[in-house]
Amino acid sequence: MNNQQEETKAIRNQTNRTEQREHSTPLFMTSSFVFDSAEHARALFADEIKGNVYSRYSNPNVDEFVAKICDMEKAQSGVATASGMSAIFSSLAALLEQGDHVLACRSLFGSSHQILSGILPKWGIDFSYGNIDNPEKWESRIEDNTKVLFLETPSNPGLDLIDLEWAGKLADAHNLILIVDNCFATPYLQKPMEYGADVVLHSATKFIDGQGRGIGGIAVGKERYLEEISFFCRHSGPALSPFNAWMFSKSLETLPARMDRHCNNALALASSLEDHPNVDWVKYPHLESHPQYNLAKKQMKKGGGVVSFNISGGYEAAKQFLDKLNTLSLSANLGDSRTIATHPASTTHSSLTEEERAAVNITSGMIRIAVGLEGKDDILEDVHQALN
Repeated sequence: MNNQQEETKAIRNQTNRTEQREHSTPLFMTSSFVFDSAEHARALFADEIKGNVYSRYSNPNVDEFVAKICDMEKAQSGVATASGMSAIFSSLAALLEQGDHVLACRSLFGSSHQILSGILPKWGIDFSYGNIDNPEKWESRIEDNTKVLFLETPSNPGLDLIDLEWAGKLADAHNLILIVDNCFATPYLQKPMEYGADVVLHSATKFIDGQGRGIGGIAVGKERYLEEISFFCRHSGPALSPFNAWMFSKSLETLPARMDRHCNNALALASSLEDHPNVDWVKYPHLESHPQYNLAKKQMKKGGGVVSFNISGGYEAAKQFLDKLNTLSLSANLGDSRTIATHPASTTHSSLTEEERAAVNITSGMIRIAVGLEGKDDILEDVHQALN
C-alpha cells in the first residue's frame, strides 16, 4: 500500500469490512461502542489498547477520513473537527499557553485574524504579523517567547504565496512550531510537511468535500504535536460527525480528478481576464504575471481553483458585476462543484478594518471567483458578460 499512488490510496484506504462484506464503507452512526468485558473497558480507557469508546473520541468513519488525509499529507497523525475554524483554534489553543507569542503572515482568513487578535489575547497569548512581500523582516519579529509560526498559502483572498522551504528553515532555526493552513491548495496540490511544516490544517468544507454539502475540518502533522491537539479536542469536544466524515472520505476518492478540472478552468478564466479593459489586475498562482509564479510552480502541482481580480470602479462596479451574473452563484463559500463569486471586502473579510484590508490588498473592487466544474466556456461567458 505504501508504494501506491496517492489517488489509489484515497480510493482504496478503507475501514475493514464488516461481516456484511460491503464494498463501500458503511456509516457508523452510533454515539458509543460495546465492550467485550469489564477488563476490556478498563484497558481501553487506560489507553493500553486501541479501540472505539465513544464517537466524541473516535469513530470508524472519522478514523478513515483522518487516515486518508494523513496519507496524502505524509503526516504521522491527525484529528478531525467539526469545522475548519475549530481545527485552527484547537491547534493554537492546544499548543500555546499564557505568555506565548505567535508570528503569523498578515494575509489570513478573517476568522483566523479574529482568533489571533480577539480571542487568544484574553489568555495572555500575543501575536504579530509579517508581511508576505517582506520575508527578510520576519526574523526580526521573532521574540524570546515566540512559539508558533502560522501561515496560510495561498492566502485568502489575495492568493499571495509564502515560500514553504524558507518558512521551514526559519522555524527550524528558531525552534518554532510551523503551522500551515493548506486549505486553498489541498493535499493534492501542495504538501507543506515536505518543507518542514509540523501541523497542516484544512477546512474540509471547501475542496475536500467539493460539493457544498457539509462542514468539517482537520489537523494533521507530527505525532508529538497531534497528541496535544487530540487531547484538547477529546476533552473540549469539537468532534466531527460520523456522517460528515463518511461524506468527506468518499469525496477524497475524487479529489485529484476534481482539482485537475478546477485548476484547468481557473487558469482559463484568469488568462481571459488579463487584458480585459474593466479589470485592473488578476491574481492566480500559475499565471505567469503572478509576482510569485516561479514559487508557485515550485511548491504547487497546479494553481488551485481560486482566481482574484479587481474591477475598475470600486465597490459600485463590483456590485453591478455580481448582480449581472446569471450562472455563477453568489456565496461566501468556495471549493464547490458550482462556480462562486464573492466580494471579500463586504463579506468574508468585512470584520477587518479598512486599514487591515488595505494591508493585505483587499480592495473595494476585488472579486474572488472560486471556479467550479461547469463547462469552461460557460464560466467564461458569464463572467465576461457581467464585466461588459
